[in-house]
Amino acid sequence: MRQSFPLIRNQLRWRKHGLSILMLLFSVITFAQGIYDGPYVSYEGGKIWKRIVENGAADKSELKEGIVHVNFADPKLNYTVLLKKSLQNEPAVYDQPKKMFVVSDIEGEFMGFRNLLIANKVIDEQYNWIYGKGHLVICGDLFDRGLAVTETIWLIYRLEELAKKAGGYVHTILGNHDIMNLSGDLRYVQPKYMESAKLMGLEYMSLFNKSSELGRWLRTKNTIEKIGDNLCMHAGVSPVINELDYTIEQINDLCRPFYDQVKMLQGVGDKKIDPFFMGTSSLFWYRGYFFEPKASEADVSKTLQVFNVKRIIVGHTIVKGNVAFYYGGKVLGIDVDRHGDDHQAAVFENGEWFAVNVRGERRTIKNQ
Repeated sequence: MRQSFPLIRNQLRWRKHGLSILMLLFSVITFAQGIYDGPYVSYEGGKIWKRIVENGAADKSELKEGIVHVNFADPKLNYTVLLKKSLQNEPAVYDQPKKMFVVSDIEGEFMGFRNLLIANKVIDEQYNWIYGKGHLVICGDLFDRGLAVTETIWLIYRLEELAKKAGGYVHTILGNHDIMNLSGDLRYVQPKYMESAKLMGLEYMSLFNKSSELGRWLRTKNTIEKIGDNLCMHAGVSPVINELDYTIEQINDLCRPFYDQVKMLQGVGDKKIDPFFMGTSSLFWYRGYFFEPKASEADVSKTLQVFNVKRIIVGHTIVKGNVAFYYGGKVLGIDVDRHGDDHQAAVFENGEWFAVNVRGERRTIKNQ
């Protein structure tokens, strides 16, 4: 009997492992069957093609009318997008709008973003723009972690044209996760998208390349913008950038050709370009407003002086609890824990700043 115990234990162990493997395979198959993703629009052979994944099944068809249908498992969330007739690089300097809605680090959390916009009357439930001449400002990070990255990007793409028709504007400023996805640093990509690309018979990196509509669109965006009295970017302006003496337009012109050529916080081998892409100094990686070694008051004041603004608005580093001012009101931190279901934004209206949430509640932003 004693000699049979190891055999019995091994048999039980193999049964247990076999059951685990079967459960894993079942979950993978179930996951693939439930995937909704896309559409991905690309230009190939003189035609426009649309690829989608719906309930785990991939489809490719020619897009002839220029109307893109974005579909969800819940059809009540569906919307359409009209392809732009042309794409141009975004301006980098704007006059001060009377009202601004500023958000960052959406990272594929479509429902939180949608509900935040609806609750605060930027859009209605049919995705129409109702913010008038107001400006929606997104300070980086559309990609990674969340399950509805593509749907979020198409919504922003749609809102751009609707806002312009109403006299408003949508600003999409790139963050580190956006640059990572364009350049092949895929450490944080939600596994769904790798599986989705496989179902469509594609490499992930082809989804946002220069032959794709969304890839082309992303490459027109800036890394830093001046909107009235506000300097907006993803992470911050390091002392290194302060000393370079470039204008905002020059910074964007220097950076744009390299959006898809940077990996793992490394530069591109050009001393003039590298400070904008290295982790310790980059406009979309810098954390010096919140972590050690922290920027000094003098560093922050120097940035305001160099770019002739009153405040710096950043995401990238999660601020504890709430959207808040730092450095005596000179820095506004707007990144909150969206993956923890905390959705907030900063609103500028009637000369004052407020924090808002998905219930439409607002409070005056305080200094930390």
